[in-house]
Amino acid sequence: MPERRYSSDVRAEQRRASRERVLEAARVLLVRRGFGGTTVEAIAGRAGVSVQTVYNVVGGKAAVLKAVYDTALAGDDEPVPMIERPTARAMRGAADGREFLRLYARMGREMYERAGPLLPILAEGAAGDREVRAFTGTIEDERAAGTAGVAGLVRERFGLRGDLTVGEAGDILWTLTSPDTALRLIHRRGWSLDRYEAWLGRTMADALLIEGD
Repeated sequence: MPERRYSSDVRAEQRRASRERVLEAARVLLVRRGFGGTTVEAIAGRAGVSVQTVYNVVGGKAAVLKAVYDTALAGDDEPVPMIERPTARAMRGAADGREFLRLYARMGREMYERAGPLLPILAEGAAGDREVRAFTGTIEDERAAGTAGVAGLVRERFGLRGDLTVGEAGDILWTLTSPDTALRLIHRRGWSLDRYEAWLGRTMADALLIEGD
Protein backbone atom coordinates (compact mmCIF):
# COMPACT_ATOMS: atom_id res chain seq x y z
CA MET A 1 0.00 0.00 0.00
CA PRO A 2 2.75 2.59 0.85
CA GLU A 3 4.50 1.86 -2.48
CA ARG A 4 1.24 2.35 -4.37
CA ARG A 5 0.62 5.65 -2.58
CA TYR A 6 4.19 6.78 -3.29
CA SER A 7 3.78 5.94 -6.98
CA SER A 8 0.52 7.88 -7.10
CA ASP A 9 2.15 10.88 -5.42
CA VAL A 10 5.02 10.81 -7.91
CA ARG A 11 2.64 10.73 -10.87
CA ALA A 12 0.64 13.63 -9.41
CA GLU A 13 3.81 15.68 -8.96
CA GLN A 14 4.95 14.88 -12.49
CA ARG A 15 1.57 15.97 -13.84
CA ARG A 16 1.69 19.20 -11.82
CA ALA A 17 5.21 19.97 -13.08
CA SER A 18 4.20 19.24 -16.68
CA ARG A 19 1.17 21.51 -16.35
CA GLU A 20 3.32 24.35 -15.00
CA ARG A 21 5.76 24.02 -17.91
CA VAL A 22 2.90 23.98 -20.42
CA LEU A 23 1.26 27.09 -18.93
CA GLU A 24 4.51 29.03 -18.77
CA ALA A 25 5.36 28.12 -22.35
CA ALA A 26 1.83 29.05 -23.45
CA ARG A 27 1.96 32.40 -21.64
CA VAL A 28 5.18 33.38 -23.40
CA LEU A 29 3.94 32.30 -26.82
CA LEU A 30 0.49 33.85 -26.48
CA VAL A 31 1.92 37.24 -25.48
CA ARG A 32 4.50 37.05 -28.23
CA ARG A 33 2.42 35.61 -31.08
CA GLY A 34 -1.21 36.16 -30.12
CA PHE A 35 -3.95 33.55 -30.05
CA GLY A 36 -3.99 32.92 -33.80
CA GLY A 37 -0.21 32.57 -34.01
CA THR A 38 0.09 30.11 -31.14
CA THR A 39 -0.37 26.41 -31.75
CA VAL A 40 -0.56 23.46 -29.40
CA GLU A 41 2.46 22.03 -31.20
CA ALA A 42 4.48 25.18 -30.47
CA ILE A 43 3.42 25.12 -26.82
CA ALA A 44 4.43 21.47 -26.51
CA GLY A 45 7.80 22.14 -28.15
CA ARG A 46 8.63 25.07 -25.89
CA ALA A 47 7.50 23.17 -22.78
CA GLY A 48 9.50 20.09 -23.75
CA VAL A 49 6.50 17.76 -23.68
CA SER A 50 4.43 15.90 -26.23
CA VAL A 51 1.35 17.39 -27.86
CA GLN A 52 -0.72 14.71 -26.14
CA THR A 53 0.66 15.81 -22.77
CA VAL A 54 -0.64 19.33 -23.41
CA TYR A 55 -4.10 17.90 -24.03
CA ASN A 56 -3.84 15.58 -21.04
CA VAL A 57 -2.73 18.13 -18.44
CA VAL A 58 -4.63 21.21 -19.71
CA GLY A 59 -6.65 20.68 -22.90
CA GLY A 60 -6.90 22.33 -26.29
CA LYS A 61 -5.77 25.85 -27.15
CA ALA A 62 -8.86 27.57 -25.73
CA ALA A 63 -8.52 25.63 -22.46
CA VAL A 64 -4.84 26.56 -22.33
CA LEU A 65 -5.65 30.27 -22.73
CA LYS A 66 -8.24 30.04 -19.96
CA ALA A 67 -5.78 28.28 -17.63
CA VAL A 68 -3.05 30.82 -18.39
CA TYR A 69 -5.46 33.69 -17.65
CA ASP A 70 -6.74 32.11 -14.43
CA THR A 71 -3.19 31.44 -13.26
CA ALA A 72 -2.07 35.00 -14.03
CA LEU A 73 -5.05 36.44 -12.18
CA ALA A 74 -4.43 34.25 -9.14
CA GLY A 75 -0.75 35.16 -9.07
CA ASP A 76 2.08 32.93 -7.94
CA ASP A 77 3.05 35.20 -5.07
CA GLU A 78 -0.40 35.44 -3.50
CA PRO A 79 -2.47 32.32 -4.26
CA VAL A 80 -5.33 33.27 -1.96
CA PRO A 81 -8.97 34.19 -2.66
CA MET A 82 -9.48 37.78 -3.82
CA ILE A 83 -11.59 38.58 -0.78
CA GLU A 84 -8.70 37.70 1.54
CA ARG A 85 -6.05 39.79 -0.18
CA PRO A 86 -4.70 42.93 1.53
CA THR A 87 -6.60 45.40 -0.64
CA ALA A 88 -9.90 43.61 -0.05
CA ARG A 89 -9.25 43.56 3.69
CA ALA A 90 -8.46 47.29 3.59
CA MET A 91 -11.76 47.90 1.75
CA ARG A 92 -13.64 46.26 4.62
CA GLY A 93 -12.04 48.75 7.02
CA ALA A 94 -12.55 51.88 4.87
CA ALA A 95 -14.00 54.79 6.83
CA ASP A 96 -15.83 56.49 3.95
CA GLY A 97 -17.13 55.78 0.49
CA ARG A 98 -14.36 57.53 -1.41
CA GLU A 99 -11.70 55.56 0.42
CA PHE A 100 -13.65 52.35 -0.23
CA LEU A 101 -13.86 53.02 -3.97
CA ARG A 102 -10.27 54.25 -4.14
CA LEU A 103 -9.24 50.87 -2.78
CA TYR A 104 -11.58 49.13 -5.21
CA ALA A 105 -9.75 50.96 -8.00
CA ARG A 106 -6.46 49.71 -6.56
CA MET A 107 -7.84 46.18 -6.75
CA GLY A 108 -8.64 46.76 -10.42
CA ARG A 109 -5.10 47.95 -11.00
CA GLU A 110 -3.68 44.89 -9.28
CA MET A 111 -5.75 42.62 -11.49
CA TYR A 112 -4.57 44.48 -14.59
CA GLU A 113 -0.96 44.15 -13.46
CA ARG A 114 -1.46 40.40 -13.21
CA ALA A 115 -3.43 39.70 -16.37
CA GLY A 116 -3.30 42.86 -18.50
CA PRO A 117 -0.97 41.48 -21.22
CA LEU A 118 -3.45 38.66 -21.82
CA LEU A 119 -6.50 40.87 -22.33
CA PRO A 120 -5.87 41.63 -26.02
CA ILE A 121 -5.31 37.90 -26.57
CA LEU A 122 -8.64 37.07 -24.94
CA ALA A 123 -10.35 39.59 -27.20
CA GLU A 124 -8.60 38.14 -30.25
CA GLY A 125 -9.51 34.59 -29.27
CA ALA A 126 -13.13 35.48 -28.53
CA ALA A 127 -13.53 36.93 -32.02
CA GLY A 128 -12.88 33.61 -33.69
CA ASP A 129 -13.18 30.79 -31.17
CA ARG A 130 -16.47 29.70 -29.63
CA GLU A 131 -14.84 28.26 -26.50
CA VAL A 132 -12.89 31.44 -25.81
CA ARG A 133 -16.02 33.49 -26.47
CA ALA A 134 -17.90 31.41 -23.90
CA PHE A 135 -15.07 31.87 -21.42
CA THR A 136 -15.01 35.65 -21.84
CA GLY A 137 -18.79 35.67 -21.46
CA THR A 138 -18.38 33.86 -18.14
CA ILE A 139 -15.79 36.42 -17.05
CA GLU A 140 -18.21 39.25 -17.78
CA ASP A 141 -21.06 37.52 -15.93
CA GLU A 142 -18.80 37.02 -12.91
CA ARG A 143 -17.68 40.65 -13.06
CA ALA A 144 -21.32 41.79 -13.17
CA ALA A 145 -22.09 39.73 -10.07
CA GLY A 146 -19.05 41.16 -8.34
CA THR A 147 -19.81 44.79 -9.14
CA ALA A 148 -23.42 44.30 -8.04
CA GLY A 149 -22.10 43.05 -4.71
CA VAL A 150 -19.80 46.05 -4.36
CA ALA A 151 -22.67 48.42 -5.19
CA GLY A 152 -24.75 46.77 -2.47
CA LEU A 153 -21.95 47.31 0.04
CA VAL A 154 -21.65 50.96 -0.97
CA ARG A 155 -25.38 51.50 -0.41
CA GLU A 156 -25.35 49.65 2.91
CA ARG A 157 -22.27 51.33 4.35
CA PHE A 158 -22.10 54.77 2.76
CA GLY A 159 -25.29 55.40 0.78
CA LEU A 160 -25.84 55.81 -2.94
CA ARG A 161 -26.95 58.89 -4.81
CA GLY A 162 -30.72 59.18 -4.58
CA ASP A 163 -31.28 58.67 -8.30
CA LEU A 164 -29.47 55.30 -8.40
CA THR A 165 -30.67 51.82 -7.67
CA VAL A 166 -28.20 49.16 -6.58
CA GLY A 167 -28.61 47.51 -9.98
CA GLU A 168 -27.78 50.73 -11.81
CA ALA A 169 -24.81 51.37 -9.54
CA GLY A 170 -23.55 47.87 -10.21
CA ASP A 171 -23.88 48.43 -13.96
CA ILE A 172 -21.87 51.67 -13.67
CA LEU A 173 -19.10 49.87 -11.79
CA TRP A 174 -19.20 47.01 -14.29
CA THR A 175 -18.71 49.49 -17.13
CA LEU A 176 -16.00 51.58 -15.49
CA THR A 177 -13.97 48.56 -14.38
CA SER A 178 -14.24 46.86 -17.78
CA PRO A 179 -10.95 45.37 -19.03
CA ASP A 180 -11.66 47.16 -22.30
CA THR A 181 -11.57 50.52 -20.50
CA ALA A 182 -8.22 49.66 -18.94
CA LEU A 183 -6.87 48.53 -22.30
CA ARG A 184 -8.00 51.71 -24.03
CA LEU A 185 -6.48 54.04 -21.44
CA ILE A 186 -3.31 52.12 -20.54
CA HIS A 187 -2.49 50.12 -23.65
CA ARG A 188 -3.81 52.45 -26.36
CA ARG A 189 -3.57 55.92 -24.80
CA GLY A 190 -0.43 55.35 -22.78
CA TRP A 191 -1.78 56.15 -19.33
CA SER A 192 0.34 55.07 -16.40
CA LEU A 193 -1.11 52.62 -13.91
CA ASP A 194 -1.02 55.36 -11.26
CA ARG A 195 -3.07 57.70 -13.45
CA TYR A 196 -5.54 54.96 -14.33
CA GLU A 197 -6.01 53.95 -10.69
CA ALA A 198 -6.56 57.55 -9.54
CA TRP A 199 -9.02 58.26 -12.36
CA LEU A 200 -10.97 55.07 -11.75
CA GLY A 201 -11.36 55.65 -8.02
CA ARG A 202 -12.40 59.27 -8.47
CA THR A 203 -14.83 58.53 -11.30
CA MET A 204 -16.53 55.68 -9.45
CA ALA A 205 -16.95 57.84 -6.36
CA ASP A 206 -18.31 60.80 -8.34
CA ALA A 207 -20.78 58.52 -10.11
CA LEU A 208 -22.10 56.62 -7.09
CA LEU A 209 -21.78 58.56 -3.89
CA ILE A 210 -23.98 61.18 -2.31
CA GLU A 211 -22.42 64.58 -2.91
CA GLY A 212 -20.00 65.48 -0.16
CA ASP A 213 -19.20 61.90 0.86
